[in-house]
Amino acid sequence: MRKDLDELKILGSRAEAPETYDPSVLEAFSNRYPGRDYWVTFTAPEFTTLCPKTGQPDFATLTIRYIPGKRLVESKSLKLYLFGFRNRGDFHEDVVNVVYDDLVKLLKPKYMEVVGKFAPRGGISIDPFVNGGAGAKYRALAARRFASWQGVRSQGGAAI
Repeated sequence: MRKDLDELKILGSRAEAPETYDPSVLEAFSNRYPGRDYWVTFTAPEFTTLCPKTGQPDFATLTIRYIPGKRLVESKSLKLYLFGFRNRGDFHEDVVNVVYDDLVKLLKPKYMEVVGKFAPRGGISIDPFVNGGAGAKYRALAARRFASWQGVRSQGGAAI
């Protein structure tokens, strides 16, 4: 049994979906391959939050991609964390930045990006993208991916 998994409290236990946003539910464990670059992608196709002005629900596919450093996010804790946005009022742009900030704080990844593909409301959709990297190599990756993001989205292509 891996000793680094002892600190995970949510995985393997019954956990209620939180009613409010709570980044403290996020848990992480040791990356067994910190010297190797590889992608981890989470897709939440049923993400919901509330409009901070009207209280109306907003629906999105939220995609989180990162190249881990020393830690990885535990997926059940991530799911519960994302549930916490259901009753939180945030603009779409705020959501991706809050998720990004919370995960960067927890994981200190080499590179991370968060993409929100929000369902249209009032005939318009909003698809915010935030990314960043640590160290010159990953800052350069972040700059390339950020520069290519607008071109892909404006042509109606899939998320990169």
